Amino acid sequence: MGNSDNLAQRLLNGDKRALARALSKVERGAMEGQQLVAELFPASGNAHIIGVTGSPGTGKSTLVNALIRHWRSQGKRVGVVAVDPSSPYSGGAVLGDRIRMSEHTNDAGVFIRSMASRGTLGGLSRATGDAVTLLDAAGYDLILVETVGAGQSEVEIAKEAQTTVVVEVPGLGDDVQAIKAGLMEIADVFAVNKADHPRAQQTALGLRMMLDIANHAYLWKPPIVKTIATRGEGVDKLAEAIEQHRQFLAESGQLAQRQRKRASDELFRVLRRELFRQLRERVGDDYEAAVARIAAREQDPYSAARELLERPES
Repeated sequence: MGNSDNLAQRLLNGDKRALARALSKVERGAMEGQQLVAELFPASGNAHIIGVTGSPGTGKSTLVNALIRHWRSQGKRVGVVAVDPSSPYSGGAVLGDRIRMSEHTNDAGVFIRSMASRGTLGGLSRATGDAVTLLDAAGYDLILVETVGAGQSEVEIAKEAQTTVVVEVPGLGDDVQAIKAGLMEIADVFAVNKADHPRAQQTALGLRMMLDIANHAYLWKPPIVKTIATRGEGVDKLAEAIEQHRQFLAESGQLAQRQRKRASDELFRVLRRELFRQLRERVGDDYEAAVARIAAREQDPYSAARELLERPES
């Protein structure tokens, strides 16, 4: 535990190499990673956690890059978790996001980490929540979680973020219709990127009409901000909209509600993983035998699951 204590203290002291090592332990799912999260958890809870999501090709990474630049000009420290699609065979992250954000590599006030989604539904890595906790404890003022653009399953990001930015662009076919079902419900702020496109105004108006039709249960009405991330245009207005949403959450009491919801989701995630691990240890080879019976249509999944759950301790 001594090594873990030392690593945690170095992370709290602002050592980026210690943070990188801690994140690697967390991503591997090692017990030492869990111990680090436990030690550092009391120091977290201060950062504004911002999710950035949207379809592929919307320029999410370029927009995140521009937001980092804006916040750094204000002296704020920024952490980024870029959740990349990963091969189900290699499990490795595609590091495109880090390449696009490489201008911040030598900036002591910026930390960028790519994590493989490892096939997780919703595009979030299993370790994303723990990574956010470590960046929070390390003192980053804003933590951006950029996710795989995978349509409706992106609602997963709302479980991690306090503010969710949905990035949309004109010219992707029936773009507004495509996001209606899932992302419309989780967006706190819309960014219409590539706003120099001829159809940008049409896209913004379409979003506004859909928001007006939607039955919003909350007092917050998501603003629509037009940006041209490659030129940095509109980024200040986007940052302002994000800050206004943070203030709204704090003043309305919804920030505490979201934190409680995130705590509930996190506890459920850990319990599910731990209970399954314990069950696998307890039933041993019987699990694979049950899989074989189901595959051969000799037993249904419900009966097999009941048998495994009712199996006495050896």
